[in-house]
Amino acid sequence: MNMNTVQPELNINYPAAYVVNGESSTLSVINLNTNEVTSTIQLTDGTGTPMAGMNMGKSLAYPHHIYLNPSKTELSIAAPGMDLSAGHSINTMGMVGKVAVLNATKGVNIKVFDSIGMNHNAIYSPDGKEIWTSQMDVNGKVLVYDANSYALKNTISVGKEPAEITFSMDGTVAFVANGEDNTVSAINPTSKAILATIPVGKNPVGAWVGADGRMYVDNEDGQTVSIIDVKTLKVVETVVLGFMPGFVAYNADMKEMWVTDPNAGKVHWWTKDVSGKMVHSGAFSTAAGTHAIAFKEMSAYITNQEAASVSVVDVMQHKVVKNISVGKKPNGIVIKL
Repeated sequence: MNMNTVQPELNINYPAAYVVNGESSTLSVINLNTNEVTSTIQLTDGTGTPMAGMNMGKSLAYPHHIYLNPSKTELSIAAPGMDLSAGHSINTMGMVGKVAVLNATKGVNIKVFDSIGMNHNAIYSPDGKEIWTSQMDVNGKVLVYDANSYALKNTISVGKEPAEITFSMDGTVAFVANGEDNTVSAINPTSKAILATIPVGKNPVGAWVGADGRMYVDNEDGQTVSIIDVKTLKVVETVVLGFMPGFVAYNADMKEMWVTDPNAGKVHWWTKDVSGKMVHSGAFSTAAGTHAIAFKEMSAYITNQEAASVSVVDVMQHKVVKNISVGKKPNGIVIKL
């Protein structure tokens, strides 16, 4: 869209799931009490003249992943500027990304700023004082911005083509998936020092957080999941999938590893055997292009990029109970209770 757009102020004072629609450049807000879309926020690039309660500008180009700050008052969204829904084996040279910061209750821009190079996600540090984003090129870097002034504070050199940045559940380690290097960089969030460079599978996209003291790395081209122990910073298991993973999530209540299969429109799950190894336990259908997973108690919310929907899943039954229509190419999702 080239026309000027506005973001009317909302009042999202209910448990909500925020879904980033990459092709539509919108944010769908789902009321988790009713599992209905209550608002659609037009994501803008922040240009133009701000008006009362609004930010005018052009649409944000291909917004991707989304995170909440620790106080649940702000949302951070990375906009790499191109469609990553088909995979991450792409040439990112010369691309410029953006980071959009929104008020989580009002749904309006607080700040939109350019990143150095194309980025994959933008995530708050565990103390909420910083926003970390990646510079996805062969000279890969993590860019650390002040979450109040938005000034660049630190630049951390990592591997080639870094994609998702995540933090361990306890906040002691930051992890960066270096897609072209087939490694994950582990970083001290305070000192910004590299703690380890961990070999994983081919073309890792993200080290996704597990509540079991582990990180789950989806290796797209390797069609595997590398499981990293946060304390030792070593791969303790490699799970062979037989399909290209879209996302990995660990459900602590069920002690299950869920992996989305976007090409088949399915979610597979694994459980641990008596020795602690992962065993494939089943699969269920969602919709075309199934991707990101967010858990809320015994429900899961899963974005389907090609179907323009979010599947609501009964976790215990491993069964879709509802499909919610959202915008085009939904990707990232985050839940605010």
